[in-house]
Amino acid sequence: MRIWFALLVSAGGPALAGAEAPPEKVAPVAASVLPMGNAPVPLDAAWFPSRVHAFVWRNWSLVPAARLAAVIGATPDDIVQLGRSLGLEPARGLSDTQRRRAALTIIRRNWHLLPYDQLLALLGWTEEELAYALREDDFLFHKLGLSKPKSAPLRWSPPTAAEAARAAEIARIVRESFPGGALEGRDPLFSFVDRFSQSPESVSAVPRPAPPLAAGEPPPLRLGYSYFALYGDPLMDPALDPYPDGYLARLAASGVNAVWLQAVLARLSPLPWAREAGIEQRRTALRALVARAARHGVRVYLYLNEPRALPPSSPVFADHPDWRGVPMEGFAALCTSAPGVREGLRDGIADLCRAVPGLGGFFAISASENLTNCWSKGRGGDCPRCRARRPAAVIAEVIATFHDGIKAAQGTQRLVAWDWGWADAWATEAIGQLPAGVTLMSVSEWGLPIERGGIKSTIGEYCLSAVGPGPRALRHWAAAKAHGLPVAAKLQLGNSWEISAVPFLPVVENVAAHVAAVRAAGVGDLMLGWTLGGHPSPNLEAVAEISAGGTLLSLAQRRHGPAHAAAAVRFWQDCSTAFREFPFHIDAVYRAPLQTGPANPLWATPTGYKATMVGFPYDDLDGWRAIYPPEVFAVQLEKTAAGFEAAVARLRAAAPDAGPALNDELTFAETAAIHFASAAQQARFVLARRSGDRAAMLRLAETESRLAVRLHALQSRDSRLGFEASNQYYYVPLDLVEKVINCRWLATQVPPAR
Repeated sequence: MRIWFALLVSAGGPALAGAEAPPEKVAPVAASVLPMGNAPVPLDAAWFPSRVHAFVWRNWSLVPAARLAAVIGATPDDIVQLGRSLGLEPARGLSDTQRRRAALTIIRRNWHLLPYDQLLALLGWTEEELAYALREDDFLFHKLGLSKPKSAPLRWSPPTAAEAARAAEIARIVRESFPGGALEGRDPLFSFVDRFSQSPESVSAVPRPAPPLAAGEPPPLRLGYSYFALYGDPLMDPALDPYPDGYLARLAASGVNAVWLQAVLARLSPLPWAREAGIEQRRTALRALVARAARHGVRVYLYLNEPRALPPSSPVFADHPDWRGVPMEGFAALCTSAPGVREGLRDGIADLCRAVPGLGGFFAISASENLTNCWSKGRGGDCPRCRARRPAAVIAEVIATFHDGIKAAQGTQRLVAWDWGWADAWATEAIGQLPAGVTLMSVSEWGLPIERGGIKSTIGEYCLSAVGPGPRALRHWAAAKAHGLPVAAKLQLGNSWEISAVPFLPVVENVAAHVAAVRAAGVGDLMLGWTLGGHPSPNLEAVAEISAGGTLLSLAQRRHGPAHAAAAVRFWQDCSTAFREFPFHIDAVYRAPLQTGPANPLWATPTGYKATMVGFPYDDLDGWRAIYPPEVFAVQLEKTAAGFEAAVARLRAAAPDAGPALNDELTFAETAAIHFASAAQQARFVLARRSGDRAAMLRLAETESRLAVRLHALQSRDSRLGFEASNQYYYVPLDLVEKVINCRWLATQVPPAR
């Protein structure tokens, strides 16, 4: 989950403009609309001849030359000639739809390069659209560090002689390091979306065993998220379908029977405090999705985090002063202790249920994410109405209000109350006050004790390297069952923030053991992952296989055939064993360079920047390592990487004629090994820099360069690598080429030994 932060709510969702209408001029941005934070000095990619060269390189494969030229006052030919001088090949380019899918990637790679006005021009967005994305696209501004570097305007000027010479040197490095060319990769970015949109050619010929069910008993919930959906406003653009039919068919074949989308209620129902445009358009898209999904045996759920806070100056509070709840970072909660707010929520849910009667249900987070009710951030004591009420009463009342809305519509939608963020001091009290029929969901691994490298800790969530359930989930499930409530487990099965840059991590033994343990605890309904992990995989298939009494061997036989089944099982076991060495801590998985791997640059001197949540790792070793001493952190990552490398080598030797599915698993395991090894080497680089060990710095830079070349070869063949739905591309192939340039430049910058 995410930490809430303040941005003004806008009325429109983002849609990245195409190249056909470049901006004629760049307008200044009002400081009141877009957040700056403490506006630090931006980092300079000094391995390029100039900022303009960096700008052209980092946008070459994503944004057309005409738009790049318009942003900085050049001509398209200026841009093309500059790119070619750096050794870049003619840009393949993205379609308008693909660029909309890459908007977050474009924002991230220009965050230090451009001021807001030029960033808006590059995107073709309004200020309000960017403000909405920063707030609603899974807390993008938090991932960017809660500060916008104060970049100076970037203006075109012809390269100087020195810049041209440096560009020629870079071109030489590129030719030497990537003699085969194909710098942008051979598998075009986002090509997997088209492949997923097509009907699958076949499904496994070996039937999966069905779970034992009593007469009339519905199958257990298997709720997953799209591998490539846009998160912030997924229903507005038909070209950006989050669940095309081919993908739904593949999910259903993997055992998934429900999928979810983020829902901002004001965008789907008129509310007394917000009436936004496009409601019927979104409802029409949602009805169509519900109908299509139903044909595949899949139901659609919506994620609720309501009611969304408003700016304190909102006229809503002037008209209804009793609706204003606790203030926080420039916002004010809509107080759910006020009857009018609850009535608005109830009626909004009821209206949506009537409008989309086939909707499968909702799951609700009520004590985290955005500021919603007054106790959602633990600040209820600052509200004149909520301070006299227990947090449990307020939280349970919010869930009951959603439930009342479903009942008012005579709907069949299911409501799942997720206890994420519920404090131990009152969680079981809240569970006891939930309405009958509401499902209580807990993160299975929460509170699980682990020890890695001699360091003891407990798990919060997003852990695939350990097997739950943990004590918190067991306690909450028991409390729910005691009150006659159904229960569900939230797991992270395809991948996790330990590494999300691969579609799935083939640690199937860990998955199978976790599913079996949850089932033994009497929990059948599962949420299979957050925004990450929705790629069809043996991990997802293992849920149905194990729940129906199957084994890893029966799964391997069905997936890879009898000839390779035993080797596949050994591979899954080897990967799982290796992953149990991973130095897990929630701060480490959020901040370490686990998602970027070798695409993260090395810096000759400290940047002074703190790592951000799955955004920019920078060189913040102390943020990366969390509770682990630096040496332990590096050693555990090296052990994990070595284990995956060994598993890959063993399977390749045992199955040299592996088919496409098994080769995918090998590719993803090898990619993970590279990421873990790179994170370890980057940690050692920072340690060497601290001690002034120039020889070690240069040696580690050369290792990083080789890892980047190796990862470039893998991503070139498979454009799924480096991608995750809510972050889009962490890196594209040209970023890995840039890392080689960065490492070569570093050799000229490392200070002499002291």
